[in-house]
Amino acid sequence: MTTLHGRKALVTGGAAGIGAAVARGLAHGGAQVVIADLDGTAAETLAAEIGGEAWAVDLLDTTALETLSLDCDILVNNAGFQKVSPIQDFDPDTFRRIQRLMVEAPFLLIRAALPGMYRKGWGRVINLSSVHGLRASPFKSAYVTAKHALEGLSKATALEGAGHGVTSNCINPGYVRTALVEQQLADQAATHGITPSEVLERVMLTEMPVKRLVEPEEVASLACWLASDDAAMVTGASYAMDGGWSAH
Repeated sequence: MTTLHGRKALVTGGAAGIGAAVARGLAHGGAQVVIADLDGTAAETLAAEIGGEAWAVDLLDTTALETLSLDCDILVNNAGFQKVSPIQDFDPDTFRRIQRLMVEAPFLLIRAALPGMYRKGWGRVINLSSVHGLRASPFKSAYVTAKHALEGLSKATALEGAGHGVTSNCINPGYVRTALVEQQLADQAATHGITPSEVLERVMLTEMPVKRLVEPEEVASLACWLASDDAAMVTGASYAMDGGWSAH
């Protein structure tokens, strides 16, 4: 990978899981990384580990993001959460919160970062989507809706940024070994009336020909490549990392 020295990166939801793996990878590549997370203490701990900065922020407070100006070369939109429920039982406020965090906040952060990227003639927007940005599953209406919307936002950003040296792409992993997935195992177990281990085998991995969870470091490796100069001609793309799920 070409060096990221001199680049400044912002990773949302960067204190744990995929975000933390991406932050570590970008820092290893030479980037100065800002870790944005609701958990300010965890963000500070990781920032100290990688020589970065912490930004304690509630991205659900989208009004505060409307006047934001960001100085970053690499923006990684990763923050999110999941709720598993049948549509008829889905809490409307939870549905709205998922859209706000996973669609509106990325839009506002991209909006805040693009002017600086345009001035420099270089920028990378990396959106952590999901196989659920390409496919749907039952009981995940809000998450599937948000990830499909993020795909559209990413492509529109790619088209607008193409003449300014700015690329925008999605990464679409299957189930990744994170705390979010561990919570999904418990939620799905309650929904289907089976054990968490049965959920992993019979529900989560049933569509994945490669029968294992994706590791956060695997996602990070792709994010780091997309952030590099080597990926300058890659934009408007969606990279499936789903063990063959979307090949069906």
